[in-house]
Amino acid sequence: MKTTWRSASLAASTVAVLALTTACGSESGTSSSQNVGATAPAGGIAGVGVGTGVGSGVGSGASASPTGGTGAQGAAGELAISANTDLGKILTDGSGKTLYRFDADTAEPPKSNCDGDCATTWPPVSADDISAGDGIDKSLLGEVTRTDGTKQLTVAGWPAYYYAKDAKAGDTTGQGVGNKWFALTPEGKKAAKSGSGSGSGSESETELPGLSVRNDPNLGKIVVDKNGMTVYRFVKDKAWPEPVSNCNGACLEKWPAVAPVDFAETKGIQEKGYMNFTRGDGVKQQTINCSPIYTFSGDKAPGDINGQGVGGTWFAVAPDGKLVGAPAQ
Repeated sequence: MKTTWRSASLAASTVAVLALTTACGSESGTSSSQNVGATAPAGGIAGVGVGTGVGSGVGSGASASPTGGTGAQGAAGELAISANTDLGKILTDGSGKTLYRFDADTAEPPKSNCDGDCATTWPPVSADDISAGDGIDKSLLGEVTRTDGTKQLTVAGWPAYYYAKDAKAGDTTGQGVGNKWFALTPEGKKAAKSGSGSGSGSESETELPGLSVRNDPNLGKIVVDKNGMTVYRFVKDKAWPEPVSNCNGACLEKWPAVAPVDFAETKGIQEKGYMNFTRGDGVKQQTINCSPIYTFSGDKAPGDINGQGVGGTWFAVAPDGKLVGAPAQ
């Protein structure tokens, strides 16, 4: 989707962000403009494969959960279109397992930002032996090389995943998780419940930037993600001399870490100290002014600020990275 805020030069932003990473300690932080993985042309794998059976790890009705971390992937076989009562037409693999996309990924260019523990919960769909079933546009299928060297299926540029908690064919328990995970439509868009205003056939043609600023009537200017969801900071985290997140395990389920966003995909955010870093669990997380940022699972719709002040340790983020509405910082 081409919008005016995307017109900034990616090359210029890359140089600027690389220069800024040293402000927080360059050894563990990496530029948010860094793209990992080579990409196959759209349609580069369409029609390849036997088109019937399903590879190891995704048997009929079996869980697609991997057995060994980031590199474990499920083979999809022949992709199909399934009619879901709540979501409409969604994309499934040869055994009927639902395929998902992640809002923290990018489609232009294709890039996965789900590694480590994330890839255990959301196993990447292997690009091997893929074929397009009836009604599926072969030209929309492609592949992207992940950080571990494996090839992941893409649909309209979006990396495709399974959800480990989907126990059987037809399950869509991953829909809406963290307000970032959505079933894939055959066109590569986000599936949505009837009347929700997004998804198949009704996804907005003008999305928000990856991170931008909203003027909240109660809090003033705060940062939101591409879905309009409020972004937060945790006061127990550290920004100096390098970013450190102290939100792990169950905390991360409630407060999902914001995945890296290229600075060229932001609007109104302070550039100084804008970087991403590798967490202790191996997952990359975005920062603003070197402070790790998150969303809140308790926010159900754009504009919600239910995470504000929770436990006296979670607060919305200002465009310069400061805590909004917190005691003296």
